[in-house]
Parts: sequence; C-alpha cells; structure tokens
Amino acid sequence: MKGDYQELVDEISALLGAPATLENRDFGLIAFGAHDSDDDTAMDPVRTRSILTRKSTPAVRAWFEGFGITRATGPVRIPAAPDAGVFRDRICLPVRHRGVVLGYVWLLDAEPGPTPDRLTAAMEVATRIGDLLADEERADADLSREFAATLTAGRGWQSDMAVAALRVALGPSADGLHAVVCVTPWQGDAPSIRSVAAAAAVAVLPEGDSGGSLAVLVRLRTPEDIAPARAAADRLRAAAPAGIATPRRGLTDLPAAWREANTAARAATAQPTLGPVAEWAGIGPYRLLAALYHPEVDPAVAPLVAPAHAELARTAEVFLDNAGQAGRTAAALGIHRQTLYYRLSRVEQLTGLDLDDGEDRLLLHMSLKSARL
Repeated sequence: MKGDYQELVDEISALLGAPATLENRDFGLIAFGAHDSDDDTAMDPVRTRSILTRKSTPAVRAWFEGFGITRATGPVRIPAAPDAGVFRDRICLPVRHRGVVLGYVWLLDAEPGPTPDRLTAAMEVATRIGDLLADEERADADLSREFAATLTAGRGWQSDMAVAALRVALGPSADGLHAVVCVTPWQGDAPSIRSVAAAAAVAVLPEGDSGGSLAVLVRLRTPEDIAPARAAADRLRAAAPAGIATPRRGLTDLPAAWREANTAARAATAQPTLGPVAEWAGIGPYRLLAALYHPEVDPAVAPLVAPAHAELARTAEVFLDNAGQAGRTAAALGIHRQTLYYRLSRVEQLTGLDLDDGEDRLLLHMSLKSARL
C-alpha cells in the first residue's frame, strides 16, 4: 500500500515538475517525492518538519486550513508567509473520496506554474489516491472492530470466533510476537494504524462515563525488546497515562494482555512515579490489587478516603509505605513526629482500625492503594 502511494505521488511530481508530499487529513505524512533543488527556500521550516517528524504542528494545520482546503474540490494556491515558516508559495490538491476530504497533496508553486490541463491531470491522480485512502480506512475500521471484539469476548466459543476473525484480518503477522498498549482515559476516535509506528491494530473500548480506553496491538521482534511498544505509548500518552502488557506470541491471550495493559495504565495514574508509561512487570503490588479490585471501598476505610480527610489518608499511606517507621514517615511528609502521631490517632478514630495490628494495617494499606485504581 505504501508503495502505491509513493508511485502516485511521484506521478504527480512528474506531471507538475515539482516535488510533492502527501499527507492525511490530520497532516500526518504518508509519502513525499525526491527533492534535488539547490534552492534553500524549497526546504522551508514547515516542509522540513513535515518530512523529518512525519507530521505538522496544530498551528501550521490551522494556518493552512484557513485557506479553505478542507472545503475545496480543486487546487488551492497558498501564498508564502515567511513569518509562519512558509518561504515559498504552495499548491494544495485536496484528496477526496465521494466528497469527503481524506488528505492533501502539497507542491511548491513557481512562475509560470503548471498549466490548467496538467493540474486537471494531477487532480485525477489525487482522486486515485483518495480511493486508496478510503479502502485503507475501511480496512482499518474492520480490523479495529475485530481487535475490540477479541479483547472483550467472553470465554469459550465467543473468544474462539473473535480470535479467528482477527487472525484472518491480520494475516501472516497474527501468530507473531505482540505487546498490548493501553491509554486511558481516551476521548474521541482511534488514531489511524499508519500514525502509530509498529501498530498492527488499534481500537477504542468504551468504559462507562469516563469515555473510553485506547488499545494498541504493537508488533515486536523479541520479548526482551519492547522499544516499539514504548515508542507507541510515548506517541500517544499526551492524552493520558499509558500501560504496556507482557509480550505474548499469537492472539489467544489478548484479553489477559489487555487487562495487564489497562491495569498498568491505571497504576500510572494512581502512582505518578510509575508513569507516564508503566509496564505490567514494574507496577508491583498493583498487579495483585487489580485482581482483588472492587469499586466499593471497605466500610471501615470509607470515612478516611472522603475528600475532607485527604491529608490523613496520605499520612496513613506514607506511614504504611515506610513499614510503620515514624522517623522516615515524618521526614517524607515534612512534619514533626508529634504531628504524625496525632494524625495516626485520628486515622484510628475514623476507621476503628488498630495500627498496631498487622491485619488491620494490611487492610488499610490495601484499601488505600485500591482506592487509587
């Protein structure tokens, strides 16, 4: 598919006598033509950034969209604006399919410029690009649906059917090594597979009133090297913390991998020192807490986790994190020991728990950690 885009971009470059670049509707770079000009202004900051980072900034996107390219059905000429990093005039060819804009072909404009008949021929090529992009979007939508179904299917025949459908959709790579990445909460639609490096599938799973969680299936070469999964998480974590599951081969364990990734992402939210990207293997007690998690806090601890007692709850958690050592706890909180003892007595009064009792301390510690999830 990538080769098809490159051939079409090269065809437009040859028609118009200028190097062309193809971006999707979100200004993510798909393909670009060869550039051999000695004119330094041809590689202005905007074009250079697009090629090197494979995307444009929101400000650049808004500036170009201000010329009506999202509504245009034919070539749009855009004047140079050195202050915006655009040193040369541009020609934008909107890429559409059935009236919907799916991307843009960009070319540098120069006098005397391409003739109308060549621009018409270039727009015909842009239409072929639009057909390809539409086919790819449909394929992505099908893959997203099969991926989501596999993550959420029950046990037995439902899981078997979902895995079989996803295996067909993924093709030969289905039985390879993968890691699941979760970003939560996630607002909006799933990003395109093309925009996430090494992604085999992406899907948004709804989760009640909080919106949803983004799931990404990332291809790996070896179990020891999860760099592609971390790169995908870093690319997406601007929206929210991310979690990475233990790598697995094949598709049958994807639901378990999803639970791991989702828990790791939530642990990164609960304990910022674990994030912003947390691996399942590195979240310690949160692995156990996830298995025991219940949305209702233990009745004894419920008064303590009320917003009015946030300081007391934090004091108790730090005290238990430090194995009940008063000196270390007071130093970590920056308070006097007598203040610490007073707060701990208030904790006991609120909860009815005895902090000298091992089981009471375990209940309190687990409840406070679980409340973060």
